[in-house]
Amino acid sequence: MKDCNQCGKCCIKYGDGALSATQEEIDLWELFNPEIYQYVKGNEIWFDPDSGLQLTQCPFLETIPPINTTAPLKYTCSIYLDRPEDCRHYPSLIAEMIRDECEMIEITDLTHPKRAQLALDRLMKDSRPGSNKD
Repeated sequence: MKDCNQCGKCCIKYGDGALSATQEEIDLWELFNPEIYQYVKGNEIWFDPDSGLQLTQCPFLETIPPINTTAPLKYTCSIYLDRPEDCRHYPSLIAEMIRDECEMIEITDLTHPKRAQLALDRLMKDSRPGSNKD
């Protein structure tokens, strides 16, 4: 499995209302991160603060300026440390990565999915609740 290359496919695919935030996250944003909380409507995330309409892309997904005109676009999250748990836990399954055309997948991951899942679980162990045990 390759390291993440910041292709942004996961953020682009799920940043249009397919994500959720916990009530605890929303409460913390309201208290400590009003710049994030302004995009919350009810208990749902990523709504335009002016129109109240669901956004088609996460407002915190930013394009990294390319090093040259032929370089592929790369993305970053401007709220990375305060991002929703849905974002923190992705990716969770090899099948999910394949479906989403994640660029971390390698040919050997496709031919050995159980081994790839173990590698992914090790890689993501600090991001998943209750999984920081060895």
